[in-house]
Amino acid sequence: MGSYVGAIDQGTTSTRFIVFDRRGDIVGSAQREHEQIYPKPGHVEHDPLEIWRNTRIVMREALEAAGIAPTDLLSLGITNQRETTLVWDRRTGRLLHNALVWQDTRVDGLVARFAQAGGKDRFRAVTGLPLASYFSGLKLAWLLDAVPGTRERAQAGDVLFGTIDTWLVWNLTGGAEGGLHLTDVTNASRTQLMALDTLDWDPGMLAAFDVPRAMLPAIVSSSAVYGETRTPFTGVPIAGILGDQQAALFGQTCFAAGDAKNTYGTGCFVLMNTGAQPVASTCGLVTTVGYRLGDRPAVYALEGSIAIAGALVQWLRDNLGIIGHSDEIEPLARTVADNGDVYIVPAFSGLYAPHWRESARGVIAGLTRYANKGHIARAALEATAYQTREVLEAMAQDSGIGISELRTDGGMVRNDLLMQFQADILNLPVVRPKVVETTALGAAYAAGLATGYWNGTDDLVANWGVDRRWHPSMDESLRTTLVSGWTKAVERSFDWTTPGA
Repeated sequence: MGSYVGAIDQGTTSTRFIVFDRRGDIVGSAQREHEQIYPKPGHVEHDPLEIWRNTRIVMREALEAAGIAPTDLLSLGITNQRETTLVWDRRTGRLLHNALVWQDTRVDGLVARFAQAGGKDRFRAVTGLPLASYFSGLKLAWLLDAVPGTRERAQAGDVLFGTIDTWLVWNLTGGAEGGLHLTDVTNASRTQLMALDTLDWDPGMLAAFDVPRAMLPAIVSSSAVYGETRTPFTGVPIAGILGDQQAALFGQTCFAAGDAKNTYGTGCFVLMNTGAQPVASTCGLVTTVGYRLGDRPAVYALEGSIAIAGALVQWLRDNLGIIGHSDEIEPLARTVADNGDVYIVPAFSGLYAPHWRESARGVIAGLTRYANKGHIARAALEATAYQTREVLEAMAQDSGIGISELRTDGGMVRNDLLMQFQADILNLPVVRPKVVETTALGAAYAAGLATGYWNGTDDLVANWGVDRRWHPSMDESLRTTLVSGWTKAVERSFDWTTPGA
């Protein structure tokens, strides 16, 4: 029996493999970035073959770093960037197009067309999701029409659709030579093709988007033994799959209704466990599957998705050259006492929750001759905290549940300035756990539960520990003033483009 559990964490900008022990501590890891492809404004693509290559490399490198052999792995889990959409040839594995990344907005015209026929919320009752360029279903519809011959071949069962988890499982288990074609309920719930009540592909949605069922993967639990790897090493059970934000919810052990976490990565994602029943949102959130363990009933969540968080820091680094490395953002922000009345609304691909304005675009507001790059850096960090506040307010209103603290994870939580400002602007405690790689940890937990490495969720709760807790210390009048300035800046970003143009 293996002594460790591994997790593939396939994210928007990089792929990692992390090996965990029974306490949830990291014993080895490796990471590789992949290219971000921008063919046109608003178009964002990845090369799935590069991602698959990197996955095999980091799996080997992480085991080497841990000083263990493949036989030391009891099982492995997968967590992935969600909504990123790809289609490939069942017989050869050849990609028919680059993957359309979740940030891609090329289907704005389709969003507008479907919304005209019944409003943005016409599919919410079935799928829990509003019409938006974010989700996979319309991306798939676009690919079926944009790549000649794809629709006909898909109807014949020769073309497969998948999100990144599906692509990785298919390749890990043999690819064109018998690879498994499946996805878990959390990823399926982000396609806008699955019914929340049945946890199966919905015939009405498939008809509306004209998607052939023959190309869709089987929908499985988030924690179960699906099959074994055939490459890059053989015989390791694949036993857990969770979309990245649901994996973080699971890794943060948010197992009770009302437990909430925020992952600060490329984007920002707030999830609240709402229990065994889906909660419909009237405040711009999405209703999604949180996780499903084996044959047990699914656990649902409310989610607020923010498109740009850490990506704004990358933009300051790569596009403006204000910083040379992402780690320089906090020291630069600390050179000023406040934001100097500067606000950045990073609506690079529209605004997500709770606004859902595809036609919004980024703005920097409140500039004067007084403003300097320190104020810009501080405003960039604060933008993430303001957006999180908007989502949490909507969450409390939708669910009727008061949030007592916010559990945080992701790369940006190492930024103490951001975490303190987040507590201040929320007027709530903010908690950073001992293991901040909770996305990968959640996938490992799911795989370990399915293979008996952990006996149950109580074992996982016992692993969770606090690294640091921030308490709010901001005067209420200052908080009100800052939030008012942010709200004005957000309104300036609205309606910059014409939908569908």
